[in-house]
Amino acid sequence: MRPVKQIRKDADYIIREAIRKVLPDEAVARALRERDFSGGDLYVVSAGKAGWQMAKAASGILGDQIRGGVVVTKYDHVKGLIPGMNCYEAGHPVPDENSFIGTQAALDLVKDLTERDTVLFLLSGGGSALFEKPLISGGELSDITGQLLACGADIVEINTIRKRLSAVKGGRFAAFCEPAGVFSIVLSDILGDPLDMIASGPAYPDSSTCEQALNLVNKYGLKLSEEALACLSRETPKKLTNVETVITGSVRNLCAAAKEACEALGYEAIILTDRLDCEAREAGAFLAAIAKSHADTEKSLAFIAGGETVVHLTGKGKGGRNQELALSAARGISGLPDTLVFSVGSDGTDGPTDAAGGCCDNETASELAAEGIDIYDVLRNNDSYNALKECNGLIMTGPTGTNVNDVAVLLIRR
Repeated sequence: MRPVKQIRKDADYIIREAIRKVLPDEAVARALRERDFSGGDLYVVSAGKAGWQMAKAASGILGDQIRGGVVVTKYDHVKGLIPGMNCYEAGHPVPDENSFIGTQAALDLVKDLTERDTVLFLLSGGGSALFEKPLISGGELSDITGQLLACGADIVEINTIRKRLSAVKGGRFAAFCEPAGVFSIVLSDILGDPLDMIASGPAYPDSSTCEQALNLVNKYGLKLSEEALACLSRETPKKLTNVETVITGSVRNLCAAAKEACEALGYEAIILTDRLDCEAREAGAFLAAIAKSHADTEKSLAFIAGGETVVHLTGKGKGGRNQELALSAARGISGLPDTLVFSVGSDGTDGPTDAAGGCCDNETASELAAEGIDIYDVLRNNDSYNALKECNGLIMTGPTGTNVNDVAVLLIRR
């Protein structure tokens, strides 16, 4: 294995600093500052990949004001006990039985409340799978989720379907809490921060329609039972009067934090977009094209793109969208002096892998070729994880406790 170059050390620093600055602790504290919950009983429901971290922060601020709480988060994301709260780990990106058990515990916690009571609802990305009480069988829900992930549907399209198959999504959780008030603190993982789509909007009126959901079934050729189709034809709540919502973090903050970290290392940094929304392979190729255009630069440059790409599954390999983006850039930056592309998920997980993302530099393509690994074949089989593992290109952070989408960065070091 070749020595780690300075540009890779730069990338590791940028990743570490960008994620550190979007951890939910301060965001939750900011949202709770000067809030008064003394009028009645206060209960906490926290759902999503950042569910434990957000609940821990709220517990530290509110202490024994909290009468009880339920946390539902991803496997391996619970980092210890939180006083007065029951923590559940469950499946993501496909819900499992533990998703249903944890969600039912939350519903049991908030039933029969009065108008004096408040539910502090802490929501982060991943909540669509983790916070779930299906209106169809769990098996069919998993199958439909798998179909949506495999067909290349974007997150808004996926949630348009999923919220209608659920007793808690699309505003139904907030309706269940009535007459109690709901104060919702949200970490956004969707472009543009649409509150009805983040984790499928359990506590926000739904803007999508039955017609849109049924059109998606035809668009992607989804196979649904008559029971599931009937659910898609039942409208979700369009008005809620018991909810107040605050967004505390998003991919904009992640991009700004990455830019600040780049500049601290002497790079001239530009945020290209915080709404990246395309094929992972296309995004990687685009960043490589920018690298070629600036190959003759005499100053260090950084180009930043935040958002969420998609992957169409054409093979049976192992990987994730961030790993595929980075590997897709490897051929284009091959041979360019001191050039690197990385892409990372802020939650520390990329697809069904233990990696947060991928990192490739100007020597990655030739290094893989020397091992008999063809990048084109790897991408066709969606096997970016194993290829990147061969060249020390996996980014491993472990669960971070936050989830505000992805950031990809092109570094040109001089």
